[in-house]
Amino acid sequence: MPRAGVRSCWGGQILPLLLAYICYLLLGATVFQLLEKQAEAQSRDQFQLEKLRFLENYTCLDQQALEQFVQVILEAWVKGVNPKGNSTNPSNWDFGSSFFFAGTVVTTIGYGNLAPSTEAGQIFCVFYALMGIPLNVVFLNHLGTGLRAHLTTLDRWEDHPRHSQLLQVLGLALFLTLGTLVILIFPPMFFSHVEGWSFREGFYFAFITLSTIGFGDYVVGTDPSKHYIAVYRSLAAIWILLGLAWLAVVLSLGSLLLHRCSRLWQLIRGLDLKDGAAPDSEPRSQKIPISA
Repeated sequence: MPRAGVRSCWGGQILPLLLAYICYLLLGATVFQLLEKQAEAQSRDQFQLEKLRFLENYTCLDQQALEQFVQVILEAWVKGVNPKGNSTNPSNWDFGSSFFFAGTVVTTIGYGNLAPSTEAGQIFCVFYALMGIPLNVVFLNHLGTGLRAHLTTLDRWEDHPRHSQLLQVLGLALFLTLGTLVILIFPPMFFSHVEGWSFREGFYFAFITLSTIGFGDYVVGTDPSKHYIAVYRSLAAIWILLGLAWLAVVLSLGSLLLHRCSRLWQLIRGLDLKDGAAPDSEPRSQKIPISA
């Protein structure tokens, strides 16, 4: 009997999900290959062409010397040193940048543009992440649960009149809309203005960051030609924490809002149909629960 239950669970739930998961990965791989492979080849050819032009203009260098210089640049980039500018570029490890890095560690974003290069820093980062990641999960969970409990204090919607239920749904929708503007619309506009990005690039950075994907192709506060305020990256780290908590609230309240809207629509439609069917008779009050 247990084996039959395992086979039934595997064939009825796990196997279809596994096939859908694999098909989704194959779809993503196919689309990304079609979209990016040709652009990558063009970039590679352009880079090789620029190297040849550089050697033609500076005949004192040979191919080996140029490759060694490129390797030095790559090593500096891996260690978080921006090759552009000079030695007066702001430090990647001042307090604001370090606070931003700590936030990317505990939230598992990991842009990849900056990492500890010392042995002591790498060892500390491992233990810091072991303690910080569970702490971040607990914090975001409690924060999202607290906000959700504050917004859903009504235990039984059927005990409230219809206009009160409508106002509650509108208030919840307004809260989610304003929160989306504050977290997902205004910050990309601000980052785009400061960094010189387009709004599309700013929104792309916000989504990749708050989804904890963290490619590292767009990171705030890394342009050596710009002069940032001291707390710029610290404010970005605080926005990341608030944004992650907001997404936790949206994921839980979004389904609740859709459910209550559908139930409220059923209530309104049911009362309208009842009024149309018996206009002369007094309709009998009926309570339809709209709780989550």
